[in-house]
Amino acid sequence: MEPNFQALRKEFPVLARKTYLNSGSYCALANDVKAAFEAYMEDRLLVGANWDVWITKNESVRALTAKLLNAAPDEIAVTASVSAGLNALASALDFSGPRNKVVISDFEFPTNAQIWHAQEPRGARVVHVPRAADGYIPLENFAKAIDENTQLVAITHVCFRNGAKLDIPGIVRLAHAKGAKVLLDCYQAVGSLDIDVKALELDFAVGGMLKYLLGTAGIAFLYVRDSFIQSLLPTNSGWFAQADIGAMDITANRPAPSARRFEAGTPAVVNAYAAEAGLKFLLAVGTPAIEKRNYALTRRCMQRLQEIGWASVTPVEDERRGATVAVAARDSGGLSKELMKRDIVTSHRDKNIRASFHFYNNDDDVESFIAAMKELRGSFNPA
Repeated sequence: MEPNFQALRKEFPVLARKTYLNSGSYCALANDVKAAFEAYMEDRLLVGANWDVWITKNESVRALTAKLLNAAPDEIAVTASVSAGLNALASALDFSGPRNKVVISDFEFPTNAQIWHAQEPRGARVVHVPRAADGYIPLENFAKAIDENTQLVAITHVCFRNGAKLDIPGIVRLAHAKGAKVLLDCYQAVGSLDIDVKALELDFAVGGMLKYLLGTAGIAFLYVRDSFIQSLLPTNSGWFAQADIGAMDITANRPAPSARRFEAGTPAVVNAYAAEAGLKFLLAVGTPAIEKRNYALTRRCMQRLQEIGWASVTPVEDERRGATVAVAARDSGGLSKELMKRDIVTSHRDKNIRASFHFYNNDDDVESFIAAMKELRGSFNPA
């Protein structure tokens, strides 16, 4: 049975006042998540250092993230950011031998490129997979870059610049055929699309809670396939990465036998309250239904943009896009400000305006966006 999306809209107060199309930057705030922040404040005022509850919240985020991804809780590290997770993972990899190559794409978010380039003094050789003439990155371009010297293929799921989605199953097949591991940065996809790390045969995955997972900033996750956990020993560490957190042992590093070894210091407590509430809400709706709705909304938006003579730069094929529709603009920042004056919340990257959809959006939101774009076309359409 399909969720009652119209009823669910009422759980996001901002939608009564704004056309909110910015989930790819920061999600709309749900009543449940707001209540979670308030619950933290109440606990903080009445109890103070409520460690028993705080640890429970962090473990709940771990379990809920595992459920979302079809992983085991022991395969999930709860991190302060994707950067923190990637740095911990990078610190556990050895680039001194012949398998020193890291393959990334030209669709990457800066974090997933910069951190691997930061490993170059440790012997890493970073290779970028370029776009084709049509702006997409086809599988054959990855095939040219991935070889027997490749240790890791670190790729985005959906590009933050243009909303394009890479062929993840195809890239995984290419990488594994050459003996390389695959890391998926699914920040721009998780929560808006249905993601199964086991079905995709991923080795690692990272994402965060502030976009489509309905939570907040300052909390993220790292998935590590169980078969790799014991062989990877991060040198980026902290007391919550230890096997026994309560031991307070200063004589040695004794990492947890689970993916928790990739964590660091004190958890982001208030963020765990919010992330837990957001994940519970999202799982109750169901990512298969959310994915279906987001494809319908983005498809409608792209069709309507075509009709007003201002086509999107996002791929039209469902299998090649996520929940963001990007539109090239003259002065994309200025266009975003003009849309905001009309109570339409978007974002901009490079020379594109981004309309990022989620299940709480509807056809009226699409039409509000299209009407404003049609009005502003003369001033901002680069064509």
